Formats: sequence, C-alpha cells, structure tokens
Amino acid sequence: MTHPEPDTRSAPVNESAVSKRPRRHWLGSLIAIASLLLVVGLAWHLTHRPPAVASGMHAGAEGGGPGGRSGPPSTVGVATARHANIPVIIDALGTVTSVASVTVTPQVSGVITRVLYKEGQLVKKGEVLATIDPQPFQAALDQAIGARQRDVAQLDAARQLLGRYRVLIKQDSIAGQTVDTQAALVQQLIGTVALDRANEDAARLNLQWSRIIAPVTGRVGLRPIDAGNFITAGSSTGVATITQVSPIDVVFSIPQERVPELLQRLAAGATLPVTVWDSSRTRKIDSGSFSTLDNQIDTATGTVKAKARLANAAGALFPNQFVNVRLLLKTVDAAVVVPVTALRHGPNGDFVYVVSTQRVVSLRPVTAGLSGVDDVAITRGLAVGEVVVTEGGDRLKDGERVKTSADRPAGAASGAHSSPHGASGKEHGAGHRPSDTSNAPS
Repeated sequence: MTHPEPDTRSAPVNESAVSKRPRRHWLGSLIAIASLLLVVGLAWHLTHRPPAVASGMHAGAEGGGPGGRSGPPSTVGVATARHANIPVIIDALGTVTSVASVTVTPQVSGVITRVLYKEGQLVKKGEVLATIDPQPFQAALDQAIGARQRDVAQLDAARQLLGRYRVLIKQDSIAGQTVDTQAALVQQLIGTVALDRANEDAARLNLQWSRIIAPVTGRVGLRPIDAGNFITAGSSTGVATITQVSPIDVVFSIPQERVPELLQRLAAGATLPVTVWDSSRTRKIDSGSFSTLDNQIDTATGTVKAKARLANAAGALFPNQFVNVRLLLKTVDAAVVVPVTALRHGPNGDFVYVVSTQRVVSLRPVTAGLSGVDDVAITRGLAVGEVVVTEGGDRLKDGERVKTSADRPAGAASGAHSSPHGASGKEHGAGHRPSDTSNAPS
C-alpha cells in the first residue's frame, strides 16, 4: 500500500504584518520618553523659579495674597497717636418719670358748678381747677358764726354775774355754793365758745374747699368729670390729674461694677452731667445732672437703679417715655489715644501695628486704658506722634511693607519726578520716598 508524500511547502507569510510590529514598539517607547522628559522639565521649572515668584505663590497658598512680604504692599488706613481727653461715659436705657403726679380729688361733696381748665393745659400751683356749689357751705358758716356770737354773749353775762357774787361773798351776803355754781357756768360757757369757734373754722374751711385748686404745677390730663355732676369727697376719679413735667426725672440702671466709682465721685462733691437722647441716638433731647442712687442691687440684672433730673424747659420729655441716657462719670485728661479700630487683641494680649517712616509695620504690644466712643487710651507701649494702622490690619504680618491711602495722590507726582522706572513705581506703592526703594521687595 502506497502512502502519499507529505506536502513540505510552507504557508504563505504576511510580510506587512511582520514589518509593522517593531515599528509600533518604537513609537510607544518614543512617547514614553517624551512624557518623561516633559515631567522632568516641569519639575526643574518648579524647583528653579525666581525667589520672588516662588514666595509669592507660597504666600498666596497660605492666604497671604498680594499683601505678603514679597508681594505688592497692602493699602491700609492709618492714624497718629495724639493727646486727648477721654470721657468715661455710662450708657443705659431710661424711662422718663414725673417728679409728682397728683389726682386732684375734692375734700367736700357737692355739685360741680364750673370746670375752669382745658385738657392738656399747663396749670400753676394754687390755680382754681373747678368749683363746687358753695351755698350749703356758706349757710353752715353763717350758722357757726351765729352760735359763736350767742355763746360769747352768754359768757360775758356769766362773767359779770360771777364778779357780783364774789363781792357779795366778801360781805357775807350770799352763800358760797352760789358763787361756785356761777364759776362753773363761766367755765362751761368758755368751752362752748371754743367749740363754736372750731365749728366756725370748719365751716369756713369747707367753704374754701368748694374751690378745688391745683396742688402742684404741671400738665392736666383728660377731664374725668363735667359741670353739673355730683361728686363726693375723696372720689377716686377726682376732677383732674396733674403731672409735673418741668423739671422731670429719668430712671435708668447702672452696672454694679461702676457703683463704687460713682459713689466716690459723689462723695467728692462732683456734679455728674447726664444727657438724654432719642431711641436712635441721633438727636439730643435734653440735659441735666445725676440726682440719686437706689439703696439696693437688683439680683436679676446685677444693676442699681439711678435717677437724673432734667429741666425739660421745651417740654420734649413725657412721662413713661423710653430714652437713651449717657452719664459722664469722669474725664481722663491728656491721655495718649488712638482710634478704637487700631487696637487689636491676640493670644498674648492687646497690640497695635505701628507704621515706620519706611512704611514697614511692626507689631507692638500695648496696654489699653479707658475707652470712649471713638478713641481708646493707651497707657503703655505707644508714644504721641507714632502712626498706627486702623484699617486693613487683619491681613498684615510683622515686618511687612504697606502703603496708605494718603500716599496715592502724592505718589503720582513722586513717581513722575523721582522714580526712574516710571509706571513701575505703582507696584511698590505710590507715594514712597526715594529712600524707601532700598527696602522694596526684590
């Protein structure tokens, strides 16, 4: 049996596929090398940048921004420490109260015949407000006068008779008992006349009370009764309510911590001025002086009630009105003061940023004293004439260069005449003197 011979010819080979394999391998290696070179170049660029750029980016990353040490100077507001008087003021909310508020009630009963005031009128002490029908009181007075005159006549007759009896008793012409009886009658009539005079005075007083007068000077409120009505003595509504408005008082509260200093000032005989302002603290209503202090501390608020008296000549203050009170406790003379915005607080205490003549700030620890509305006293750490930062200090660091808003107008002229770089002077802060360029950031 014959076997067929095997086919020893090879299969056809794809020459194009074989030639592309090494070409693709070379292209991938080239891309990898290029990427590696790009990374190395970027790393070299980042590590070999100019110091100013590197520090500026670092400051920006830390939040320093353009105001960092190597960046453009920050623009800040400044003020000069000076001597000034610091007023020590206690601010409080107050309530206006009248010195006297009186409900005028009649002391006798009767029919109101006239009401002589107008609602809201200012009346003076002793002015007649209303009248009660006086006829019953006049009649009672006339009766009292008649009874007194009658009893006085009986007393005179009894005294004359007693005189005769005493002459007869000396002549032994009358019994002693008769003389004693007549003497007792005289004493009885003396008492009767005294009672008649008291009744006469009471009747005259009732007649006087039929004219209801104002006990104090002040403003009359709304009228509670009209003419023709019967009113009883001691009526709760009365015939008028008078509130004294000039002078007038203001009641306010003082913190208990300030009480010893206040008492010390009062013991020295000082007069403490008080001013009253409206609710928005923009309009001054009136002024006066401190009057008195309460005798106990309110445990709920830790304050003591105080009272001030004001003239209220214009009548701008009304009872129960809410106002703002400013009590001038004392004045610190010739203190070194700066604006309150210049004082800053740190973990090591109070400090300020002092600006040198080269426009470089330095952190200066200080000791703050009394504070006013706009200024604060510096008792230690600052001298008169030194310049401190008042605005923009939150982004500053010790030793940083700054520029002020006042430098800008002068900087345009200074840059035109003294800066050799022309407009490039704005980068370092307009208004710097030529000596400042030596400290400019590189």
